[in-house]
Amino acid sequence: MNTPVVVTGLGVVSPNGLGAADYWAATLVGKSGLSRITRFDPSQYPARLAGEIHGFAAEEHLPSRLLPQTDRMTRLALVAADWALADAGVSTAERPAFEMGVITASASGGFEFGQNELRKLWSRGGQYVSAYQSFAWFYAVNSGQISIRHGLKGPSGVVVSDQAGGLDAVAQARRQIRKGTPLIVSGGVDASLCPWGWVAQTAGGRLSTSDEPSRAYLPFDSAARGHVPGEGGAILIMEDLAAARARGARVYGEVAGYGATFDPRPGSGRAPGLRKAIELALADADTGPAAVDLVFADAAALPELDRSEAAALCAVFGARGVPVTAPKTMTGRLYSGAAPLDLATAFLAMREGIIPPTVNVEAAAEHRLDLVTRQTRDAELRTVLVLARGHGGFNSAMVLRSARDTDPPVANERKTHVR
Repeated sequence: MNTPVVVTGLGVVSPNGLGAADYWAATLVGKSGLSRITRFDPSQYPARLAGEIHGFAAEEHLPSRLLPQTDRMTRLALVAADWALADAGVSTAERPAFEMGVITASASGGFEFGQNELRKLWSRGGQYVSAYQSFAWFYAVNSGQISIRHGLKGPSGVVVSDQAGGLDAVAQARRQIRKGTPLIVSGGVDASLCPWGWVAQTAGGRLSTSDEPSRAYLPFDSAARGHVPGEGGAILIMEDLAAARARGARVYGEVAGYGATFDPRPGSGRAPGLRKAIELALADADTGPAAVDLVFADAAALPELDRSEAAALCAVFGARGVPVTAPKTMTGRLYSGAAPLDLATAFLAMREGIIPPTVNVEAAAEHRLDLVTRQTRDAELRTVLVLARGHGGFNSAMVLRSARDTDPPVANERKTHVR
């Protein structure tokens, strides 16, 4: 029998809230973090809006020695990891180092690091520095910095599959826990709001060019014309259920099922792979479509991709067969950080019995979705499905189960402050 793996701590850094409590409060009232970019002058670019994190001062949370070694993405990830460990009530200094590991996701956040390396290259008068070496080092540094900071010497890794990577990293963490590592720090944080990163993102042709924050990112709306990028994400503390029980941990819920597929090549005539990923995740969780109480959509906000996601949901659950939400309309698409933030939101939603809204959207009738818009909806949430798709054909699906449905039951008496 597979070991149940649960989440015991959350650390959130998002455009509409720093810390899980602030983020959750903002999400429930529909507070958006989308606005015109301020980190650089976007006037020369076709897309000018983003989900920026304001009010984050790394020097208030991290030792000064770390600041020269890290970029914005790594600083956000380090602070989110600190908050997640504190929320879980875990003191890493009191645990064996090889019984803890770090597996995170990364996709677009290396742009700022790469841009800084190019500046160093120019300042050195042409001294050769390999961009590929720089990015390879960067993808390791995020999880590596977390490992070093907290003395985690167990399994470590970085998953790179664009927006799907956040779920893929959590799934890999679950595998490592089932192999015997009691605790893994997982999730993902991305940050690519720099000129070089912006050029790369606009070249993809998927960004909204609207200058009106409330009309820029509209998944499943007839006016959908692309997404708004953002920075941030969530770090999760994942544990073996028995180990969590033994220390009296408060549990948010279980990572119960996972499925991943890859889309066929364009023009092949074969169906996209998202439906199969959902079915694989449900089978892995040993549950059926009728048990799912809520779906967190990938929400690409491109007509063709919205249609394919809606078609997959209708094929599995039936037309308007399950409530669907996409609170990322308040944060933008956070790339590797998006799905971990959806996981954190799902656990908070299950705890509170509240479905957060998809703001600013009028769901197009053609999609036949029960999209939760405008305001929250009360609901008993015991099983939640989270979807994520990455550019290039990645599809991932994850089934979460509420803490009260974990088997055997987990003691939930210990209360910790959610930062």
